[in-house]
Amino acid sequence: MPVNKDPQPSRSRQIANIVLWAATGLLLLNIAFSGFFGGQIAREPYSMFIHRVQEQEVMRASVGQNEIRYQIKDATTGEAGDVYTTTPIFDLQLPQLLEDNGVEFAAVPPPKGQWFGSLLSWVIPPLIFIGVWRFFLARGGGGPQGVLSIGKSKAKVYVEGEAGKITFDDVAGVEEAKTELVEIVDFLKTPQRFTDLGAKIPKGVLLVGPPGTGKTLMAKAVAGEAGVPFFSISGSEFVELFVGVGSSRVRDLFDQAKKQAPCIIFIDELDAIGKSRASNGFYGGNDEREQTLNQLLTEMDGFEAGDTTVIVLAATNRPETLDPALLRPGRFDRQVLVDRPDLKGREAILTIHAKDVKLADTVDLRLIATRTPGFAGADLANLVNEAALLAARRHSTVVEQEDFSEAIERVVAGLEKKSRVLNDKEKTIVAYHEVGHALVGALMPGTDEVEKISIVPRGMAALGYTLQLPTEDRFLRDEAELKGQIATLLGGRSAEELIFGSITTGAANDLQRATDLAEQMVTTYGMSKVLGPLAYDRSQRNTFLDGGMPNARRPISEETAKAIDDEVKSLVEAGHQRALDILQQNRDLLESLAQQLLEAEVIEGAPLRQQLKQVQAPQVVA
Repeated sequence: MPVNKDPQPSRSRQIANIVLWAATGLLLLNIAFSGFFGGQIAREPYSMFIHRVQEQEVMRASVGQNEIRYQIKDATTGEAGDVYTTTPIFDLQLPQLLEDNGVEFAAVPPPKGQWFGSLLSWVIPPLIFIGVWRFFLARGGGGPQGVLSIGKSKAKVYVEGEAGKITFDDVAGVEEAKTELVEIVDFLKTPQRFTDLGAKIPKGVLLVGPPGTGKTLMAKAVAGEAGVPFFSISGSEFVELFVGVGSSRVRDLFDQAKKQAPCIIFIDELDAIGKSRASNGFYGGNDEREQTLNQLLTEMDGFEAGDTTVIVLAATNRPETLDPALLRPGRFDRQVLVDRPDLKGREAILTIHAKDVKLADTVDLRLIATRTPGFAGADLANLVNEAALLAARRHSTVVEQEDFSEAIERVVAGLEKKSRVLNDKEKTIVAYHEVGHALVGALMPGTDEVEKISIVPRGMAALGYTLQLPTEDRFLRDEAELKGQIATLLGGRSAEELIFGSITTGAANDLQRATDLAEQMVTTYGMSKVLGPLAYDRSQRNTFLDGGMPNARRPISEETAKAIDDEVKSLVEAGHQRALDILQQNRDLLESLAQQLLEAEVIEGAPLRQQLKQVQAPQVVA
């Protein structure tokens, strides 16, 4: 009958025991020596010891190799007093100095058993080094091969208890994307319903959208709804300095996933490893990124073997840079657009993020959603947090509507710079500049409603600003509305020119935006009667001047480039003249509003809108 014996202790445990016993022995020796020398003794610097000797305060001294112990005379009785120690310094004149000042001194004999201390000093450091080395080897992978664990996957694994905290109820504003992903969840929950019909679920789902729209959150919601393991990793974590590490990590990741199937692999920022292999202008190659991509393509093709159910979700905001082999059927079969939310979606997102925030009864989330077109989910989350911080800063117990309004301005225009003090002349110029924007914008068709005019500096360079908020989501703009935007952008410069007869540097950003918009109208939107309904690639015009490679698209001639420049100049000058005409027609209102702005620094809300209704269109001369 076999007898159970205690297993032999491992070598690393034996080494650890030796180190522990040695450290314990040193501690006991230290305690014994401290007790032998009588406890705590005052210590002085060597210079103080020499001074006491020269002043003949020292009665006797014991000079050792590592310590000098001396006793001083009592100041009142002249008898033996306190004992002090000091660290010796190599000084050949010390014996003569002690003898000249009448100090009794002797040398301390070397301690017995010094061989034991020398032995410990030779044995303990190597043992400590070996113990630390064994410790790191164990952390690296449980044995000598742990040092080579660089090829292991670094994916974070979320089990059901963690990933289950996020469901589709925590995601809003992307209803179409959720509908697409519900099918993935159903397959992970009940795959038999699909396989009985001979249907095959997509192996890869690519989430495409701008930054901050919730692609990663959507992937976690899929894992939470399905209740399966969720492997999360960034594309940049595959690529390392050493050749072959990326492909090794891809293999290891998929091996781990197949062992826990059904499960989900989520690769964030797929473009880090999935860029087109011909993007550098040369086909082929053998670099580390290409090997990693090839391994990923191979692993996604290998799912047919066995009954493993592994679905790959990936996210990117640059799908145009991905290799075509990734996007073919059989790999990332389906692309799900996670776009910026519309009005209804923004309201739903605000409702989710405001659940844990104490809101006042007057807060209207729909009005806030109306004023935040183009905001992504991350922007709206930041907006709610900024409003809560503003309320806390003024020691309020609830978040008011005014806090959200101020938070929108902080996000759009930047922080207020009340420390940036303008002189009276600059403040007057800024006031007329901003009122010029508002008056021209009030007459333009399809433009956003002017909500606020301010001459309080904000952000990096804005000395004042005119806040226009949309009344509805707009996805299309016609030619008349774009021309109106150009005129509105040039309203500030036109007001300076009309009132002061000169222009300043304050309109630099307005000019840049107006020029870019006019160039898009000519080269992208085909809104030019001279050039016709053609699209001209903007990069073609300065390709060789910028040192870039020529584009594969049709190049343009010098005559066409000149025609584009003439059309852009014509559109900007027409907008400039239109703004001048409007301001000339409403000069009295311009003067009145500018004076009000100089006194109050801010005009907003209903009083501003009431005055802007008085703006008159210039009379057209036949």
